[in-house]
Amino acid sequence: MPASTVITVPQLARLIGLPDSPAVVDVRLGEDYRADPRLLPGSSRRDFLAIGTWAPEYRAKNVIVVCQRGQKLSEGTAAWLRHEGIDAQTLEGGFAAWRKAGEPLLRTDNLPAHDDKGRTVWVTRLRPKVDRIACPWLIRRFIDPNAVFLFVPPSEVTAVAERFSATPFDIENVFWSHRGDTCTFDTMLEEFGLRSEPLLRLAKIVRGADTARPDLAPQSAGLLAASLGYSRMYRDDLAQLEAAMGLYDAFYRWCRDAAGETHNWPSNKPGA
Repeated sequence: MPASTVITVPQLARLIGLPDSPAVVDVRLGEDYRADPRLLPGSSRRDFLAIGTWAPEYRAKNVIVVCQRGQKLSEGTAAWLRHEGIDAQTLEGGFAAWRKAGEPLLRTDNLPAHDDKGRTVWVTRLRPKVDRIACPWLIRRFIDPNAVFLFVPPSEVTAVAERFSATPFDIENVFWSHRGDTCTFDTMLEEFGLRSEPLLRLAKIVRGADTARPDLAPQSAGLLAASLGYSRMYRDDLAQLEAAMGLYDAFYRWCRDAAGETHNWPSNKPGA
């Protein structure tokens, strides 16, 4: 049994993508990162030598520290964080164990640059319905928990992207958009390498709701109905996004844990 300051790969894998997922900090040496420049989903790269400058950002958070093999770099970093009063654990076996287990890894070759506060910044059309909520959910849960989203008039998306160093998505003629009969959510899964079974199942539901093909998945019609309802409940796009994050959390948990489960009203017949 691992120590209380250590978390196993299966344990962490069950937490990734959930709203209360711990903060994952990658402190691998530069040479190890360059050898495989992928990240655990939702993790941030940090310089262990500069821990004194970034540790305060993690106060009141649970932190999992990852180095190449779960030894001196992660142990030392986690110990320092605990000294600062931060709940910190190390990943048993480190990045190498996560990779060997075949768990999802985030490709970083198309990851947008971070701003001066370490956040990715994205911009899209205002009044979101399906894809423009699904993509921010994916980004916040699996790519960058601190991502910033700007919702602006369609005619201004490109100009805002240029002026504010933001990455445009879900508009025509940009990298992060529909391709063929797929939607932007599909594009992000492909380009970021997040092709786990639950996310692919969710992508099919999103695609059906976003491209007027409810026949793709029985749940697509329900997602569209809920999305249109949310768009009428909230005038503020950011408030709508925050409210609808829970909707996608629920769909994801169904895709991951309950897709094979059925439910029916229990029978009260004697002997049943």
